[in-house]
Amino acid sequence: MPKKIRLGILGGGGDSLIGVLHRVAAHMFDSYEIVGAVFSPEHEESLDFARAIDIPLNRVYKDFDTLITEEMKLPESERMQVCSVQTPNFLHFPMAKKLLDNGFHVICEKPMTTTYEEARILQEAHRKAGTVFAVTHTYTGYPMVRQMREMIRAGELGKIHKVDARYYQGWINPIIHDRSKRSTVWRLDPEKAGISSCMGDIGVHAFNMIEFTTGLQIKSLLCDFNYLYDDNQMDVDGTVLIRMDNHVKGVIRASQVATGEENGLAICIYGEKGGLRWEQERPNFLYRLSDTQSLQVYRPGHQYNSELALDGTKLPPGHPEGIFDAMGNIYRGVARAIRGEAYNSGEFPTMTDGVRGLNFIEATVASHKGGNVWVDLD
Repeated sequence: MPKKIRLGILGGGGDSLIGVLHRVAAHMFDSYEIVGAVFSPEHEESLDFARAIDIPLNRVYKDFDTLITEEMKLPESERMQVCSVQTPNFLHFPMAKKLLDNGFHVICEKPMTTTYEEARILQEAHRKAGTVFAVTHTYTGYPMVRQMREMIRAGELGKIHKVDARYYQGWINPIIHDRSKRSTVWRLDPEKAGISSCMGDIGVHAFNMIEFTTGLQIKSLLCDFNYLYDDNQMDVDGTVLIRMDNHVKGVIRASQVATGEENGLAICIYGEKGGLRWEQERPNFLYRLSDTQSLQVYRPGHQYNSELALDGTKLPPGHPEGIFDAMGNIYRGVARAIRGEAYNSGEFPTMTDGVRGLNFIEATVASHKGGNVWVDLD
């Protein structure tokens, strides 16, 4: 049994949903041991949280810079090998950059940075560091999303004609209509969230899912945002027309004000031989569509699935696999990469995916502000 990988955590303390998700994922395959952290900007809060989850207090640092300084004093055999960045968006770049410059592997929440320029700087730092860098587009870890990717790569849909991805939520509804409440939410603050709320937070997931499953790149887009109020600086709804390789066209729809919606990520890929549809709220069903045959349904755990999908399946058929399992699959892939083991390129999103995501976000903003015009991606 290989030694556990020494993991540091940045952010994710208290009642953070994303923090629980990452910690469960790290423990899922017994590949990681949390050895230190900065869970909160307040040191006492970090210590209290470390006590609550039984993490040794001697490496719960007062701030990020102290973590780097003190960890670098330790022998390489003892210091953190990888750090998981779970902080608000504006901290991703400075933390990830310093981690790379000091030789750490990085697991980073999305979006990877708040600007495309920062993403390109980070990409160069990563190239120099030669370490593993993963971006947690969690939904790529679902077995049926991986199955979708492998079926498309095997040519089972033939030439792709059209793609349609949407991500609908309604959580901002209770906040957006009250001007005083809007100022209390960091995702509506461009200083902390970056230049986009809706497209930067959830639309980028739909973008990533399209490129992950099809293997094609989005070449240009036209975007129309809705801010709802003149004094609101951040998009809370948007529609994006996209043009891809090989004359493929499609649409990305994202909203944080879709009343009654919870976490409605869905993707449909249509080709000359058939189509595939997957929905995050029903993740164990992958639907295969045909003009000539009846609807087929693929489910996890069955031997008809691809090796990549089966590798990401932990339970026998009929037992639901969910978001924790999906994130666990990403952490498992990162562990394989850190250990130098063979792994499938679909096991975790990389620096390239992070850079592409920022390119997409900035292009949507430029398209809308330019009067809803077509904008090319690099």
